[in-house]
Amino acid sequence: MANASIEYDEKLLNKEKLEEFVKQAGFKSLGEFKEINLEAKNKTEKIKFISFTFLAIFLMYVSMGHMINLPTIPFLDMHTNINNYMICLLVLTICFIIYGFDILRNGYKNLIHRTPNMDTLVGIGVLTSFIYSIYNMIMVFNGKTYLAMSLYFESSAIVIYFIKLGRYIDGISKDKTKEAIQKLVKITPNTAVIKIDGEEKKVTLDEIKKGDIVICKPGEKIAVDGEIVFGKSHLDESFITGESKPTSKEIGSKVIAGSMNYDGYIEYKAERIGKESTVSEIVKLVVEASNTKPKIAKIADKVSGYFVPVVMAIAILTLLFYLVTGQGIQNSIITFVTILVVACPCSLGLATPLAVVVSEGLCASNGILIKKSEILESAQKVNTIVFDKTGTLTYGKLKIAEVINYSNIKEKELLQLVGSIESKSSHPIGKAFTDYMDENKIKYLDVKNFENISGLGVTGKINQDEFIIGNSKILEKYKIKNPYLEDEKRLSANGNSIVYVVKEKEVISLIGVNDIIRENVKEVIKRLNEMNIDTIMLTGDNKETAEKIAKEIGITKVIANVLPSEKASTIKNLKQENKFVLMCGDGINDSPALASSNIGVSVNSGTDIAMDSSDVILTKNDLNSILNLIRISKRTISIIKQNLFWAFFYNMLMIPVAMGVFKFAEISINPMLASLAMVLSSITVILNTLRLKMIKM
Repeated sequence: MANASIEYDEKLLNKEKLEEFVKQAGFKSLGEFKEINLEAKNKTEKIKFISFTFLAIFLMYVSMGHMINLPTIPFLDMHTNINNYMICLLVLTICFIIYGFDILRNGYKNLIHRTPNMDTLVGIGVLTSFIYSIYNMIMVFNGKTYLAMSLYFESSAIVIYFIKLGRYIDGISKDKTKEAIQKLVKITPNTAVIKIDGEEKKVTLDEIKKGDIVICKPGEKIAVDGEIVFGKSHLDESFITGESKPTSKEIGSKVIAGSMNYDGYIEYKAERIGKESTVSEIVKLVVEASNTKPKIAKIADKVSGYFVPVVMAIAILTLLFYLVTGQGIQNSIITFVTILVVACPCSLGLATPLAVVVSEGLCASNGILIKKSEILESAQKVNTIVFDKTGTLTYGKLKIAEVINYSNIKEKELLQLVGSIESKSSHPIGKAFTDYMDENKIKYLDVKNFENISGLGVTGKINQDEFIIGNSKILEKYKIKNPYLEDEKRLSANGNSIVYVVKEKEVISLIGVNDIIRENVKEVIKRLNEMNIDTIMLTGDNKETAEKIAKEIGITKVIANVLPSEKASTIKNLKQENKFVLMCGDGINDSPALASSNIGVSVNSGTDIAMDSSDVILTKNDLNSILNLIRISKRTISIIKQNLFWAFFYNMLMIPVAMGVFKFAEISINPMLASLAMVLSSITVILNTLRLKMIKM
C-alpha cells in the first residue's frame, strides 16, 4: 500500500476517471487518504508469515527429510503411504500458491505489459513445476509409482516462501509516514472557547469562523492562527519556530495554532482556519515530500531487467532443443523446470533485505532505530548533514548554564533558595531551576509572601530573608543598584537569559540560563569533517545565537531564522546541487525537512511527529550514533555486494548444469536437486550476512 500525489484538470477529469486509470494500470484505488488501522494490518501480516514459516519447515521435512536420513512421519512416508504423501504436498503447495498469489499476478501483468521481472520468472517456474507435478501425481495414481520421485511441489512452495520472506523483511514499518500525518492533524485542541457578546461559548474547531474572538487561558493550546487583541503571555512555539525560549506575546502579536500558553490570559482574533492554518500547511508539506521521496532501487532489481528475460529465453530454447532432438516430452519439461527452479532468484531476493534486517538489529542494539530498509543501503552515500539546533545539537530546554556568586552562600544552597521561590512560578525560566532541584534531589524550602511580578520576576521570603529574583528591569522597579553590568554583558554575549538574585536589596548572584549543547557534539562534528562530510546548522532561532553555538562546536555554515517551509526548501535546494542529504532534527517544525531529505534522523527526545516523519530515530539521543549508522551502512553494502556475487555466481554455475551441458561427464540435476541447491544457495547468503553481527561499535 502506498500514496500517490496526482495533479489534474477538473474540467477534463474527475475522481471516478482517475480511479479507472489506476485500475487499468494494475492497482487498486483506496480513494483519498483516510485513517487506516495500520497496527491491525501489520499484526495480521506477521501472524500469516509466521504460520507459513512453520508450514515451509514442515513441507521441506516431509518432501526432503528422507534424503538426509531424518526420521519419517509414518502416515506421510512416500514409500508406504504414497497417496497421503502426495496429497499432503499438494494441499500445502496450494496454500503457498494462495499466499503468493500477488507474486503470480504481478508476474503475469508484467509479462502482459512486456516488462518481465523476477515475479514473472518466479510465476512461470512455480506454475510449470506445480502443473508438471500434478500431471505426475495423476500418473502415480494410475500405477506409475516410480514418478513419485518426479514430484516437485516443494519447489513451487519454497520459491514462493523465500520471495515472501524477502518482501516481508523489506516491507517492515513502511506505513510510518501515514502515521505521522495522522498525528500532525491532532496538534491543535479539539475544542476552544469563543467570546460572543461578552459571553463565553465552548465550540469545536469546525465552528470557529474568521473574525471570531477566541479565549486562551494559561495551560491551554491556541486553537487557530490569529492575532492577540487583549492580554499578554508567553507562548511555547518551539514545535513551529524551533526557538527553545518561550516567546513573549502581547496585543498585536500573531499566534499559531498548537502553541502552548504558559502564564497569561489572552484573547485573539481568528485569522487562518482549517486548511489555511500553519499546521495544515506542514501536513501538506509532509505529504508532498513523502510522495516525491525517491525510492532507492536495489542492485538486484537493476540487473533483473536483463537476468529474467535471459533465463526465460535459455529455458525456452533448451525446451525446444530437447523436443527437436527427440529427447521426449517428459525429459524436455523436466529440463525446462529445472532451469527455471535452479535460476529462481531466492538467494538474490534475500541478498539485500536480509543484510538490511541484520544491520537494523545491530543498529537497534546501538541506539539506532531504522524504520525503512532502504536507509542502510543509502546512508553510506551521505555527503551533507543538516542539523537542527534546538533539541538536536542542544538539549532543547532551558538549563542553568553559569552561576556568578557574589555572596558567602554556597552555590548549592543559593540554587536551593532560588529554586524554592521559582517553584511557585509558571514561567519557563523558573522550570530551569525546578528541573535542577529535581535532578539533584534537593529539598524545597518553605516560601512565604510569594509574588509574581509580570514581565519582571518574582519575590518571596525564606526564613527571615526577603529575595527578589528576575531580570534587570526588576532592579529598576525596586531601585536597586547594579554594579555587575560587565558580567551581565558577558553572559548575554554567550546567549544566556540573565537572572538577578537580590537579598535584602543587594545583588548576591547573576545566573545565566541557556539551552545547553549536547555531549559529544564537538567530537561528532570533528569526525564528520574529517570524513569530508559537510555539516550545516539549519534553525528557526536567531542568527546571532545560532552562529555562536555553531562556532563553538565547529560548524561553519549556518542558516538561521527559517520557517518550516523554508527548511524543506533548503533541503530540496541542497539535493538539486547533487548533495546526498541527511537531516537531523527533533521538532514538528523539522518534519517537512526530515521528509524532504534523503535520510531523516530524529533524536528520541523529539516530538512524535518528527520521529514519525524521519527514517531513523536515535534512541539514546547520542549524535555519535550518526557516525555508527554510516559505518554500519558501508559494511552492509559490502555484505550485500558479496551476497549478490555469490547469488549470481551460483546461477551462472548451475544454469549450464541444469541445461544438461555437462551430461557427457555424468553431471546433471533434476528439479528436486535444483530446489535443494536453491535452498543451499540461500543458506550461503544467510551465513555470509550473519557476519555483520561481528561489527564492533
